[in-house]
Amino acid sequence: MISATQFEKEIELIISNAIREDIGEGDHSSLACIPKEAKGKAKLLVKDDGIIAGVEFAQRVFKAVDAQLHIDIKIKDGQKVKRRDVVFYVEGSSRSILMAERLVLNAMQRMSAIATKTAEFVKQLEGTKTKILDTRKTTPGIRALEKWAVKIGGGENHRFALYDMIMLKDNHIDFSGGITRAIHKTKQYLQEKNLDLKIIVEARNLDEIEEILESKGVYRILIDNFNFEDTKKAIKLIDGKCLTESSGGITLETAPLFAACGVDYISSGALTHSIHNMDLSLKAV
Repeated sequence: MISATQFEKEIELIISNAIREDIGEGDHSSLACIPKEAKGKAKLLVKDDGIIAGVEFAQRVFKAVDAQLHIDIKIKDGQKVKRRDVVFYVEGSSRSILMAERLVLNAMQRMSAIATKTAEFVKQLEGTKTKILDTRKTTPGIRALEKWAVKIGGGENHRFALYDMIMLKDNHIDFSGGITRAIHKTKQYLQEKNLDLKIIVEARNLDEIEEILESKGVYRILIDNFNFEDTKKAIKLIDGKCLTESSGGITLETAPLFAACGVDYISSGALTHSIHNMDLSLKAV
C-alpha cells in the first residue's frame, strides 16, 4: 500500500488540478456581479440518507481557495446523515465560497455514495471474519478520493496502483507461460530490483489453486468467479497457507454467502464504479 505521505501528495494534486480545471483564469460569474469585499455564509444541505464522506476534503478545498474562509463542522466523515441535515457552515468571502462550491459538491456527492455503498457491504459481513476491499476500478484522476471514501465507509483498500503490489491475473499468467513460471519470474524480478512487494495470484479453478500453493511466498490467492461450493473447496485446499480473496460479480445479497465459505476478503469494483451520487447542495444562509 502507498504511504501516508504519498496519499497526501495525491490529495494535493487532486485539489490543485481541480481548481485549475474549474476556476482557470477566474470565476467570471462571481467577479461580474459580487463585490470583492462581500461576505457570505452557506450551509451544506443533505438531500439523501446515507453516510457522509468528504468533509475533511471539503475543508482542504476551501482553505486552498481562500485560507480566510471559516468552516463550522456539524457532522463528521463516516457519520450517518438524513434528509435536511446540515453537515457544515462555511463563512467568509462570497466569491471564494462560490469558487469552491462545485468542487466541494462534486467530490462529496461521490465520496458519500461510495462510503454509503461500502457501509452496506460492511453491515452484510457483520459477524464474519471477511473484510470488503475496493479495486482499481476507479475514476481516473481521483482514485485517492474514492479509496478514501471506502475507508470512511468501513472498508479496506486493495493496492492503490500498479506500483505498490504485485497482482498476477489471468492475462499475466497466460502471457508469461503459466502460473508457476509467472510466480518464479516475479520473485526473481523482485529480488533483482530489491523490491519488497506482496504477491497476489489469481486462480480460475481448483487446479490452479493447487499449482499456486506449490510456489511458496504468495501473499494472497484471488479466488475469481468461483461458485459457493468451489469456494469452500478452495478454502479447504489453501488451509491457511496464505490469505484468500473472492471476487467476480459479488453483490450485497451474495456477499454473506461467500463470507460463510471462510474467505478473508471480498473485493468489489461496484463500490466505486456503480454508485449513484448522494444528493447534496450548498445553500446561502
